[in-house]
Amino acid sequence: MTLAWILFTIYMIGTSYLGWIGYKKTDGFSSFAIGKGDMSPIVVGITLAASTASAATFIINPGFIYVDGLSAWINMFLGTYSGFMIMLIILSFKFRSIGEKMKALTIPDWIGKRYQSKGFSLYFAFINLLSFAFVVLLVGGISIVMQKLLGVNNITALLITLIFVTGYVFLGGTYAHVYTNVFQGILMIIASVAILWTGIELIMETHNPGFWEQISQEDVNLLKLINPEGKLFNDFFSTYIAGFFIGAALVCQPHILTKALYVKTNKDVRNYIIVVGIVLLIFLLLVSAGFFAHVAVDPAQLIDPSTGEFRQDLVMTVYLMNVFPDWSFTLVSIVLLAAAMSTLDGLLVSISTITANDLVINLIDKFSKKKMPEEQKMKLAFRASHVVLVVIAILVFAVNINPPKLLGIFGQVGVYGLVLATLAPLLVGVLLNNSPIKLVWTSSILAVITHFVLFFFGDELFPDFGFTYANPSVTATLSIIIVIFPTLVIAWLLNKKILKNE
Repeated sequence: MTLAWILFTIYMIGTSYLGWIGYKKTDGFSSFAIGKGDMSPIVVGITLAASTASAATFIINPGFIYVDGLSAWINMFLGTYSGFMIMLIILSFKFRSIGEKMKALTIPDWIGKRYQSKGFSLYFAFINLLSFAFVVLLVGGISIVMQKLLGVNNITALLITLIFVTGYVFLGGTYAHVYTNVFQGILMIIASVAILWTGIELIMETHNPGFWEQISQEDVNLLKLINPEGKLFNDFFSTYIAGFFIGAALVCQPHILTKALYVKTNKDVRNYIIVVGIVLLIFLLLVSAGFFAHVAVDPAQLIDPSTGEFRQDLVMTVYLMNVFPDWSFTLVSIVLLAAAMSTLDGLLVSISTITANDLVINLIDKFSKKKMPEEQKMKLAFRASHVVLVVIAILVFAVNINPPKLLGIFGQVGVYGLVLATLAPLLVGVLLNNSPIKLVWTSSILAVITHFVLFFFGDELFPDFGFTYANPSVTATLSIIIVIFPTLVIAWLLNKKILKNE
């Protein structure tokens, strides 16, 4: 425990120092939101990979592989990775070029200027509040690890996390986010390789029966390409199709795609995509720890002593406790905290800047009788972004005192709603010259409604369709197929007709 506190204190000091460097680089709201376009592609690539591979990847998702086996692995690794990288390539280059010309600071700002509608930007500022669910997931995941690592209770872990991360983001904004993420990302790469190596050793050393035979004997369905008894990944659609589409949609998160605005040229975009592709591949492979845990962990260790219930969100933490000596478990656990904080700080930057720039300022423009000078707007947005950070921290603390039963599902439902809202406007805005705002606005609203209705009421409304509505990636993918695909086709036909008439 003493070693854990020493290492965690060193980590906090190092991160705080990088946050202070970010503070000295930040001289206004624009640099707080996206920097000054002067960042190295390698730095941005590591930052993006670290931001994408969050507490869910390192702490929560291995539990889903533990429960559903190969089908969950196919969805969360193969599907997510391939979909994410393809969509990142499709969107990033033109998103950066258009955003640079319009001087966009956030995704709602980009959409509002691309469609020449402040109302559209305001709508997305409200939609962005759905990412609050993902912040709750991240902070909850950090608390789980911190309680085991530092021997503190949930409330103490929440206070340490929120005060620390909110503090350095409050000071340095995007620069603090990027500098700390490079530090955190390097630690994550080292830890990821170490964790994956323990799995390779388990596979090579396990005999009579072998590693895979032992898992199969526990439950033969765990190694099937589709797990017919799986809770969330139990058919072709939920296993293969949903993973790919969700991986693609996740690029539209506000703290992901805006990384394209951190650099100056499309060559820089290409280079950071290459870095992301390599680093993210290593990170996402960590879900394989769900397999490793079947061999290395006594199932009794995954039972919550206070409730007597199975806790799948403990799989990764308990696995690490079993395969690493105390000192190295401590080191790796510090990195797990860094992984979660690397995504948390990016989300806090995006929520605070979007709420300040696209919600507060737009509302002032809408209802103020006098037109506010641009310089004054930026100063006001800068102050508002700091107030928002504090408010978010308080709300997240309140929710996580009694966290949702399945943090992973809670976070996914909210963040999938957010990306569904932005998917059609971004794709149409990037791929087509003429963008019909009424069409994409309607599509955005319908996509979100479809997702939530299917998730909460799908079993009652459409019980005979055979979909796993309890899996948010399934309901989100159905929303993409039902709403967003037709939108893209209609927008393409309208664009073609307009070009023909010209």
